[in-house]
Amino acid sequence: MKVIEGLYYSEEHEWVKVVDGKAYIGITEYAAHALGDIVFVELPEVDIDYDKDETIGVIESVKAASDMFTPVSGTVVEVNEALEDEPQLLNEDPFENYIAVIELSDINELDDLMDSEAYKNFCEE
Repeated sequence: MKVIEGLYYSEEHEWVKVVDGKAYIGITEYAAHALGDIVFVELPEVDIDYDKDETIGVIESVKAASDMFTPVSGTVVEVNEALEDEPQLLNEDPFENYIAVIELSDINELDDLMDSEAYKNFCEE
């Protein structure tokens, strides 16, 4: 299982990469593998404020539909529109294909997330 150092991870298997006060959010390889073949991604709306742990979209696979939660609070400023036509990109390389970009409203919320080592241990439990 691939886990990238320098990212933040949630217990719901989302990753967060922070660049210039913006949080790029996607699902981990663990989540993509658990979901199976992803066939649809419902993206969040741009310019909408979300609270930490709020549902921002849905990921559907041949196995099930799963809510996607935001691990941080803020305003969605961008979504990965390529996923509308090619949801399987999340299976092919989940770390290269973010789902949404959120302008962080509280950078301290990152302290509640796991680093790569803690996430590896979490997945092994």
